[in-house]
Amino acid sequence: MAAKFGTSGLRGLAEELLDGTAERHTAAFLNVLLAQGVISQGAPVFLGRDMRDSSPELVGRCASAIAACGLQPVDCGVLPTPALALHAMTKNAASVMVTGSHIPADRNGIKFYRPTGEITKEDEAAIIAGVADSAALDFRPARMDRAAAEAAEAYWQRYRAIAPIDALAGWRIGVWQHSTVARDFQLRLVEHFGATAVPLFRSDSFIPVDTEAPEPADIAALAEATRTHRLDAIISADADADRPLLVDGDGRQVRGDVMGVITCRFVGATHVATPVTSNSGIDAQGLTVSRTMVGSPFVIAAMEDALNAPASCVCGYEPNGGFLIGSDAALPGGAVLPALMTRDSTLPLLACLLSAAAVKQSLADHVAALRLPFATGDRLKDVPTERAKTLIARLTSEAAARAAFLAGLGDTVGVDTTDGLRMALAGGATLHVRASGNAPEMRCYAEAADEAAAHALLATGLERLRAALA
Repeated sequence: MAAKFGTSGLRGLAEELLDGTAERHTAAFLNVLLAQGVISQGAPVFLGRDMRDSSPELVGRCASAIAACGLQPVDCGVLPTPALALHAMTKNAASVMVTGSHIPADRNGIKFYRPTGEITKEDEAAIIAGVADSAALDFRPARMDRAAAEAAEAYWQRYRAIAPIDALAGWRIGVWQHSTVARDFQLRLVEHFGATAVPLFRSDSFIPVDTEAPEPADIAALAEATRTHRLDAIISADADADRPLLVDGDGRQVRGDVMGVITCRFVGATHVATPVTSNSGIDAQGLTVSRTMVGSPFVIAAMEDALNAPASCVCGYEPNGGFLIGSDAALPGGAVLPALMTRDSTLPLLACLLSAAAVKQSLADHVAALRLPFATGDRLKDVPTERAKTLIARLTSEAAARAAFLAGLGDTVGVDTTDGLRMALAGGATLHVRASGNAPEMRCYAEAADEAAAHALLATGLERLRAALA
């Protein structure tokens, strides 16, 4: 039972989740809510999934656990995680999403939602503590009710009216239709707002796409598509559509934390919570900013703290682009977008496209006008978590080791250990290393005044990490 909680949900090899781990953790989650009086016996629990090969069977396993706890499993089918969460929240019900997000295809995961939104780190601890007790339950195949159409329609209604139907008229927008659950929804949405939608690279097999660090070959193919099809932008999302992917008309990816800045402006945010890995340009936007560890539970905790103080619009986002709204937002044009306390890919994509269109700028020009520092990141795969943490601990505690690692890059003028090791360098650049919370990977982030300097710093950082791990 090697599966464990990471930055967002329970993750592990599919075979590990199918050894009884899925049932025991789902039952432990529901028993926590039952004991707290958050849900009652017989209540519905909504289930959704991504397109991984192992997801249908895992949904069945979770349904068995739901029934074993005296609750009614309701299958919402293949749909975005935020759509499942939205539907369940409106019903004041718990929900369970089977998805591994961007991690390799042989892995999978489970995200648990209270009736009010994502679980907290305290909830995770309570679930882990209750796993052993849940093993005694009788997990047998369960009958599921169906609510796929209803859940999908509620998510569509959330976004169809946030702008005039001709708001993107004249735009040509590609929709990368890999195995994200949002691929057909995104096509429909683009056309609804008057743009010409161009489907791209639809896949019948599952492809894990990390929107924070997409494969160079994928970005190259998307860049070529912008030229071939004369596109103003390309949109997509990760497997369960809580993280967006956006490419401008010049074929360059718009990073998630840049999308976060634009979205904060779009919704009129006054307070934002975002991980320490996000672009530092958010600090100059006139907002109250709370910096957190990487992971939506930490962002949500900071948002909840902000909601306890007077604030007109509290939001959160992650460097991967997933955006959360903690309070109702008044949008340009008068529409009001209700709070949704979970990561969502649709709002930041629409905010970027609609904001650029409203001022008659290309997406690339709209981003450039922000004058943000350039931030980038990548990962080293197949790095055991403990090995990555050991290296980071040495670089943190040993000044000589850190100086050798940064030789020629500049003196360290500041260190932040909120999550991993973020090293501020003389001259304004930043290099940040951390262990992934979802997979055996080591993440590296670089920020500098311009694109060339940031990419050069990132390349050097990755090279030195490889050498240090060798």
